[in-house]
Amino acid sequence: MTAPRRVVVTGIGVLAWPGLGREAFWQGLLEAPAGGRRVMDHFDPLPWFDNPKEARRTDRFAQMALAAAAEALEQAGEFSTDPDRIGVWVGSGVGGLRSLEDQIQIRIERGERRVSPFLVPMMMANAASAAISMRYGFSGPCENTVTACAAGTQSISNAALLIRSDRCDAVITGGSEASNSITAEAAFRNMTAVSSTNTSRPFDRERDGFIHAEGAAILVLEELETARRRGANVLGEVLGGASTADAHHITAPAPGGAGAVRCMELALADAGLEPRDIVHINAHGTSTPLNDAAEAEAIHKVFGTPGPLVTSTKGVTGHALGAAGAIEAAAVLLAMHHRLIPPTYGYETPDPDMAPIRIVAREPAPWTPGPSLSNSFGFGGHNGTVVIGPAPD
Repeated sequence: MTAPRRVVVTGIGVLAWPGLGREAFWQGLLEAPAGGRRVMDHFDPLPWFDNPKEARRTDRFAQMALAAAAEALEQAGEFSTDPDRIGVWVGSGVGGLRSLEDQIQIRIERGERRVSPFLVPMMMANAASAAISMRYGFSGPCENTVTACAAGTQSISNAALLIRSDRCDAVITGGSEASNSITAEAAFRNMTAVSSTNTSRPFDRERDGFIHAEGAAILVLEELETARRRGANVLGEVLGGASTADAHHITAPAPGGAGAVRCMELALADAGLEPRDIVHINAHGTSTPLNDAAEAEAIHKVFGTPGPLVTSTKGVTGHALGAAGAIEAAAVLLAMHHRLIPPTYGYETPDPDMAPIRIVAREPAPWTPGPSLSNSFGFGGHNGTVVIGPAPD
């Protein structure tokens, strides 16, 4: 009987507040965040394009995906694989929202004839996947997932399935989001989803909403033996994943975290693991009252007491919506590399009404890397969990 195809990570690229590039990002996760919006004003897309015109015709979320992909692919090294066996799968919650808003304003102020003919390819949610495919000539499946804040995590799980099913030998995957337009920020404020104090406090008693952020993270996934044959440096392994729906409410999580419970249980089954095998969870932990309470209850139901070490890196990064899951998967892999779990910045006061979980707070936690979960739960009731393990021996 043929052994199951194993999926490993050979490249990581990250652009996320607080750092451009995976090492700057990692160092930022270990430091208390400065206040303010989580927008990367210092990101210059021009180094990743042949000319300024090409950059202007690419929405910011696709620009960031290309930059993160370049870092990940440089680390992964050169493929010897048939391009038809290399896929791309990059998620996004809203795609080119900034471009859409800019062009609507141009139409209002200057007329219909001044609307850019490039608006449609700039705003479409598959633009990041398409841009990476065209840039590098990867001609395997080129797809994207649009499931709100679960998009990055579900994209990684879907990409891993392409390798496990023997359709691909490598897939470039992750998520990218640049949704900090004036209208989008106003909408989140008006629905009271964002913090009124501009502070992200995951799982804290005083939490009052998330901080709207942008960012991108790209992983290079490969079949294990393919990676070994070309001498790639294996950084970790995607052990399994799962997706469920709450089937409950467009924005509120299901009572008791029911959908999240099923998602984590299915991901563990897919990985062939038991709850006791999980050492660490990078939680969705958005700092919203309902989400954090539901996730804590779900974690407690699945893992009991004391349970795995739990952190939410959104205390530093803010919430990058469809990119969040990919950014957090990268954080898990970097935590394994550095043998430290970043703390949940903003968490100071336990919530007496919240189910007990082992939150890493104030200082990084040294650990022996082992199987870990990264959770993402999105508007619409979309749930995604990916199981990540250390690099195999």
